[in-house]
Amino acid sequence: MEIDLTTCEQARQTRDPRFDGRFFVGVKTTGIFCRPICPVRLPKAENVIFFKSAAAAIEDGYRPCLRCRPESAPGTPAWCGSSTSVTRALRLIHEGALDQSSISTLADRLGITSRHLSRLFQQHLGASPIAIAQTRRLQFAKKLINETSLPMTEVAMAAGYGSIRRFNDHFRKVYDRPPSALRAGTRQASDGLLSIRLPYRAPYCWDSISAFLAKRAVPGVEWVSDGRWHRHVELDGQVGHIEVSHSESEPALQCRLDLPSTAPLYTLVERIRNLFDLNADPLEINGTLSHDKTLDKLLSENPGIRVPGSWDSFELAVRAIVGQQISVSGATTVMGRIAERFGTTVNGATLFPSPERLMRADPTDFPMPQARARAIVDLARAVAGGVVNLDRWVEPDALRQALVAIRGIGEWTAGYIALRVLSDPDAFLHSDLVLLKVARQLYGDQSAAALLERSANWRPWRAYAGMYLWRAAAQLNG
Repeated sequence: MEIDLTTCEQARQTRDPRFDGRFFVGVKTTGIFCRPICPVRLPKAENVIFFKSAAAAIEDGYRPCLRCRPESAPGTPAWCGSSTSVTRALRLIHEGALDQSSISTLADRLGITSRHLSRLFQQHLGASPIAIAQTRRLQFAKKLINETSLPMTEVAMAAGYGSIRRFNDHFRKVYDRPPSALRAGTRQASDGLLSIRLPYRAPYCWDSISAFLAKRAVPGVEWVSDGRWHRHVELDGQVGHIEVSHSESEPALQCRLDLPSTAPLYTLVERIRNLFDLNADPLEINGTLSHDKTLDKLLSENPGIRVPGSWDSFELAVRAIVGQQISVSGATTVMGRIAERFGTTVNGATLFPSPERLMRADPTDFPMPQARARAIVDLARAVAGGVVNLDRWVEPDALRQALVAIRGIGEWTAGYIALRVLSDPDAFLHSDLVLLKVARQLYGDQSAAALLERSANWRPWRAYAGMYLWRAAAQLNG
């Protein structure tokens, strides 16, 4: 959704929270850029300029506001306009693709030229890929400075800076002061855990997504208790623990992490953002889905439903195979048995088995029908051998084609994996039995073909339409 100058000015004048993070405001007289919700006295319209991203503002020489903290704005939507290449490139950048490699290498992975990639970034984000990567590091480092008491060296390494010198130089260049001058007496949680706040664009239905994850959590690996999501994670042979809860005082999730090392912190936070779909933009999604009167009613009844991502893409893919033709609770039980039988235990924590571990497993040892067990072993072999790529930046069609080539994986399973692993906002399981049933009840559609045709009106947000229809099915059928 392109935002015109008139809309930007209206959002700035009213400090409309719906536009927070969708654009930034540069003040020509001060050289500072802010979020549209910044509480400072509003500058005159002739003294402001609008930017599509924080990186664009920094690249143009503006300094981040220390009052509204642009790094605390909700993240840029993962789909960023209409460019699939930009979407995939952003995911790679957020995974650190430009920390050690060049734009040319990034472009090669996407199958386009570096010149075309730079042109797309200017069009959709107003900044170069390098500027986006540098701003990503800067903003995450600033967030850690403000919200944690981590030593500056750990902050620099966690944010992806190659050295403390580069870290200091970058902060002096952008903020005109050293990083230490930006820390205002931050204190760590009394229990010693690392605590980080992750904002989102309201509305956000925490009860819906936490209940969805709770029903599908692998016993011993992941669980939801007292409204808090928990997960064991392995870092270099050691085990950490992550807890995520919903903040009652602000539009944000609160993460508490107990980690043996803070080096992979940015990657872990990005995985949390993906799992809980924190980059979604309800304004844009609802703007399309509300044209359907039935969906508009569902949107108003259950505002803020998100599409859950995945923490471990291979684990999710195995789950999709296990879940064929059995109940959700039954699949959860089987996943727990697979984790117990083939996984590893470190300091009392269960970790789900890797592809390399399951590719060597005997299908007869799986607590499930042999056809599905063989499909899991074949999937593990394909993932370990690079035949199937479950990285979030791959194209959905390419992933689906690679998956259905494995005996025992059909279109529904491949589509579900694409929905959850790739966070594809347009993935839609038109042959899903629950969706077909609710479509007959709500629309009178009698076939998968009819539902697929109807779903064309919901593009590119069909994944969200599917989540609302699943929710409606649960409510209609008790």
